[in-house]
Amino acid sequence: MATNRENIYIPLEDVESEHCALIVEKGLAQVKGVETHKVELNNRRAALTVDSNETVGEAVKAIKDLGYGVPTVKSAFPVLGMTCASCAGSAESIVKYQPGVVNASVNFATGNLTVEYLPNMTDASTLQKAVQGVGYDLLIEDETKQQETLEAIHEKKFRTLKNKTIWAIILSLPVVIIGMFFMDMPYADPIMWLFSTPVVIWLGRDFFVNAWKQAKHRSANMDTLVALSTGIAYLFSVFNMLFADFWHQRGLHAHVYFEAAAVIIAFILLGKLLEERAKGNTSSAIKKLMWNCNRKVETFLCSFCFFPSDGLPGLFGSVIVQC
Repeated sequence: MATNRENIYIPLEDVESEHCALIVEKGLAQVKGVETHKVELNNRRAALTVDSNETVGEAVKAIKDLGYGVPTVKSAFPVLGMTCASCAGSAESIVKYQPGVVNASVNFATGNLTVEYLPNMTDASTLQKAVQGVGYDLLIEDETKQQETLEAIHEKKFRTLKNKTIWAIILSLPVVIIGMFFMDMPYADPIMWLFSTPVVIWLGRDFFVNAWKQAKHRSANMDTLVALSTGIAYLFSVFNMLFADFWHQRGLHAHVYFEAAAVIIAFILLGKLLEERAKGNTSSAIKKLMWNCNRKVETFLCSFCFFPSDGLPGLFGSVIVQC
């Protein structure tokens, strides 16, 4: 994130004379947030001092509106690890605040980040590290390999989630049964603590890690909600189990909520598993549709070679309708 009075260098195109440089300087002077500005004609760049990184995008837009060029890179990267619209907002905001980023937007439906940036100030690896800092990741491979890598990542994530979900359900069932029907049995609290601890600490570890990353950036998402609810229930139950006399001396019963912490994590993992399976099914369906469409196009093209139609527009029309 840019701080106050940060120096920004914007490369320029088509600025060939002092007159062009003067026009650009006048345009930059009207951009809110630009404190100082100077066009370095020999270096073909504009040196700015801005109060925030959002001003960079406005400055680039102002230069382009004047008819001059700014060499920027526009790319789209899949964002990994998002679970809700709040995740998309967090990833988008952290990218927007990176020095050199002109514009950025994250589409949660497609799972893609579309970003425009100045190549002299940042690159894809820098953006990836920034996104990783808030608990997500960017796939910055070539577009030809992105689909294959995405499918491999989804497959690995699905297998991991499946194993975690199965173990969470297996370990949560005894806790629920004891907590709901056999609360007065001997050693009920230690047994529930024994079964719920791996669910919260091992199987639910990612919720707490991601929540901490969000907290460091003064943000929150669904992981924050899950971590707070299960963490408080678990810690409060441990306290009540170890220091039951604290409540007994006050005439209260030391209730434990191990089953709540375990069941919440088990259900959230199950939801994530179903979501990941749905994504995989959607991806497979799209691939099959594209493959069938390509086969139909090839069939029509081949038939046209041997059986000419009345004209080229008619061929195009039939192909489009069939696809």
